[in-house]
Amino acid sequence: MTQPHPRHFLALEDAGADAIAAMLADAIDRKADRAGKPKGAPDVEASLSDHVLGLVFEKSSTRTRVSFDMAMRQLGGSSLTLESASSQLGRGESIADTARVLSRMVDCIMLRTGDHAKIEEMARHASVPVINGLTDLSHPCQIVADLLTIVENGKQLPGLELAWFGDGNNVLASVIEAAGLLSFNVRAAVPKGFEPDPAVVALARERGATITITQDPLEAAEGAAVVMTDTWVSMGQSDADEKRRAMVPFTVDARTMERAQAEAIFLHCLPAHIGEEVSEQVFESGQSRVFDQAENRIHAQKSILLWCLGLLN
Repeated sequence: MTQPHPRHFLALEDAGADAIAAMLADAIDRKADRAGKPKGAPDVEASLSDHVLGLVFEKSSTRTRVSFDMAMRQLGGSSLTLESASSQLGRGESIADTARVLSRMVDCIMLRTGDHAKIEEMARHASVPVINGLTDLSHPCQIVADLLTIVENGKQLPGLELAWFGDGNNVLASVIEAAGLLSFNVRAAVPKGFEPDPAVVALARERGATITITQDPLEAAEGAAVVMTDTWVSMGQSDADEKRRAMVPFTVDARTMERAQAEAIFLHCLPAHIGEEVSEQVFESGQSRVFDQAENRIHAQKSILLWCLGLLN
């Protein structure tokens, strides 16, 4: 009998706008239902009882690792972790063979790696869903948590004005992808030479989003409902000093937030480098939602897992 094609989540568009909206609604309900429960207590329905998630890390992690593990615990399942240094991946076993082996042993695979081609290869050879826990190209799981944080702060996504500051990196690429799918607008203030992928920008614009790329931070901040940034230098980047110098004018500080809406919120996917991409004043302010955003990784991962395993449509 032909096996159904697994639901991979390598990018937001793999799910599409309707499924992302369903994930957000599901995550909001699940978060509310857990109020006051011990963090390790399973959800009432334990939707993924007897399911196992394989977590594969070629890049270090805190929030992705913990949130996926806790998501599976709360859904009644379990997870196991493989790191390249302590598995056969680190000794040259192919991604294809790893995918085929893990597909016989677990119900779903999460891969956090650098080269996006690796996760595409994993998905080609896996017979279970594969989830993108981060690649150099995109970070879709982070963005679902970010959107959850935005929505639970009373902001409507259609027509939302979101301002981004700093690097045109994988997180910004997924923000722009989300804008095209969910009809909001992005103004990204990035230094020359560090702009996001033009193809990602073009596709979002084709879908109706207004995407503005500027070198003027105050122009980007003007009237924004959400202000976002990320660390300037990603793990393993070799041009760190040069990049930091280019990024200095794009620090999110009090002057930036003054240009945004009075009720604007500040988001950062962490880890933060205080005094670089964000001032301590903004990071610790009443407008900062960075730790709600971090917690929301759990609730977002749960809904992503349920969608991948065909339990959420």
